[in-house]
Amino acid sequence: MKKILFLASVMLASVTMQAQIATPAPSPASKLQQTVGLTEVTVEYSRPSMRGRTIFGGLLEYGKLWRTGANARTKVTFSDDVKVDGQELKAGSYALYTKPGKTSWEVFFYTEVDGGGTPKEWDDSKVAAKTTVQVYQLPVDIETFTITWDDLGTNSANLGLMWERTYVAVPVEFPTDSKVMASIEKTMAGSPKADDYYAAAVYYSSEGKDIKKASEWMDKAMSMIEEPAFWQLRQQSLIQAKSGDKKAAIKTAKKSLKKAKEAGNDDYVKMNTESIKEWKR
Repeated sequence: MKKILFLASVMLASVTMQAQIATPAPSPASKLQQTVGLTEVTVEYSRPSMRGRTIFGGLLEYGKLWRTGANARTKVTFSDDVKVDGQELKAGSYALYTKPGKTSWEVFFYTEVDGGGTPKEWDDSKVAAKTTVQVYQLPVDIETFTITWDDLGTNSANLGLMWERTYVAVPVEFPTDSKVMASIEKTMAGSPKADDYYAAAVYYSSEGKDIKKASEWMDKAMSMIEEPAFWQLRQQSLIQAKSGDKKAAIKTAKKSLKKAKEAGNDDYVKMNTESIKEWKR
């Protein structure tokens, strides 16, 4: 009896010792957080590696549904409604599935996000959006599967997927402009402050909207600021130049240049110097 108890205790100790050993996961989990415009996006996925294997057309058969990662389903979460290939994706989380091909991939945003692998039974009614994207060949191997947000713009970005020597980009549209315009309209209808006028003016100018209105708002902002900073003067000069008043733009740029020199900001010194030279032509 004592021998049995001794053997049992040895086995238990062995199991306990094994349980205390931590080893790295072959496909480590990753969480990618990105702000596009005013929308927060999170991608949660596991990252398998090549490990000497042929991936596309080998480990992953062409035309076969892939969970686009390893382990649990890859999950993409949007804080606002977005669009993929003209199809609206409501704010929330989606499982990302793909069908890799030699020259193009099919991409699916699936509403059932929990679980691992692919669904036992695919349900087309759970496909919130789908699109087909072109395959680009990379000049070097990407050892570990990687998801990125590329070509970030105010209202758009590409969800990039790359592994081995393959890269695909899924264009996504974001509601930045509608959110900003609603905010500007609401703020201007109330009691806007100098910073509000300034932000609205810069947005209108950078997005190619009504430059006359941008100029009015910028002038209003500057009249409310006791000592405008060099970066504020810089934006005012750009708006003046866009509205066709190069003389005023040069005058304002010189003020910005002077303050930039005093602040020791070489970037703004360079930008103002180049703009003054250009506008004098």
